Amino acid sequence: MNQKNLREATIGEGQKDGVIIVDHGSRRKERIVGMFKSKTGHPIVEPAHMELAEPSIKDAFNSCVQQGANCVIISPFFLFPGRHWHQDIPSLADAAAQEHPGVTYLVTAPLGLHELLVDVMKDRIDYCLSHVAGEVEECAVCAGTGRCKLKVQDSGH
Repeated sequence: MNQKNLREATIGEGQKDGVIIVDHGSRRKERIVGMFKSKTGHPIVEPAHMELAEPSIKDAFNSCVQQGANCVIISPFFLFPGRHWHQDIPSLADAAAQEHPGVTYLVTAPLGLHELLVDVMKDRIDYCLSHVAGEVEECAVCAGTGRCKLKVQDSGH
């Protein structure tokens, strides 16, 4: 059984997914959402934040349903499981779903020890080394911060 057939057998044919990418509360908010939409072509993708910023999981859930989602996938943009993944997100998702009978939802695992994270780390390290060598501009994370510099500790002699 291929992935599409397995999915239809598990959650039903005609499923229209909405994806919520939930982070801690980044002030850079929707960048990952835009990147995710662009790379995957997924039509319904909303940001949500645990704290410090809006929208909440409830707001994002409502937005997904208003856009036609009948299954909401909540993806924690965290490295490892913690209290938010074990308790807070499932509780907030359950509360949001109460307002939408018949809409299914799933809270996925956080990023965790995914093998591709090693590739991401290597890419970041290589890029930063290229920047300090003067070969490329600062990355979007460091741009304007002056943080991406090779430093040396004075020996004090």
